[in-house]
Amino acid sequence: MIKRGNFNSDNQNSDSIRNHQNIDTIMQILEKHFNYTDRTTLNRMRKDKNKDPFKILISCLLSLRAKDETTEKISKNLFTIADTPQKILTMPLGRLEAIIYSTGHYHKKALTLKHVSRELIERFNGIVPETKEELLSIKGIGPKTANIVLNFAFDKPALPIDTHCHRIPNRLGWINTKYPIETEKVLEQILPKKYWFEFNGIFVLFGKTICLPVSPWCSRCPVRKYCPHIGVIRSR
Repeated sequence: MIKRGNFNSDNQNSDSIRNHQNIDTIMQILEKHFNYTDRTTLNRMRKDKNKDPFKILISCLLSLRAKDETTEKISKNLFTIADTPQKILTMPLGRLEAIIYSTGHYHKKALTLKHVSRELIERFNGIVPETKEELLSIKGIGPKTANIVLNFAFDKPALPIDTHCHRIPNRLGWINTKYPIETEKVLEQILPKKYWFEFNGIFVLFGKTICLPVSPWCSRCPVRKYCPHIGVIRSR
């Protein structure tokens, strides 16, 4: 088993550097295997011609620690009643909690939705801002959410990094990082921008179906011959 060392952005190990040469090949193969129809709710929302940045933002906040099918169902239910910051803000807290209950952590999420809606109204005229700095200035919006909004809502190149997007590039030997924030910074340096729009959708689906956290399906993996299986103890 190849063990992962400590992260050093200025001193990537030689195996990782060599594996950078496979990025184009791997991305092109994975693009063919993972279509939009099978991707997450948020990834599909970015293809909607009438996509609403506010709905994408709210759906993202609801998706935290929730199953995708739950996020999709609850988001649709919520938006039939409240689809603007003004409507979210004026909705009684108890009613909002009841609607989003199934997503988990419903009390905290309800407070976050109200705070974010208030910030959008008071600071941004009710419009979701289009810069990462402005998005991050709103309490409750972290780097992953900000990048999802930039990428999915505004078609700006950004890399939303979740557990799959962090784990798999390390497993492939592209990077050698401990935390998602480090992963984002290193991938920005080595991943061609032409893949930034598809990266999250591909790797989330890849990580949920084949490249699992524990005992991945290496026998089914379309890029297994390019993967050094870093950190993999047991596979199928």
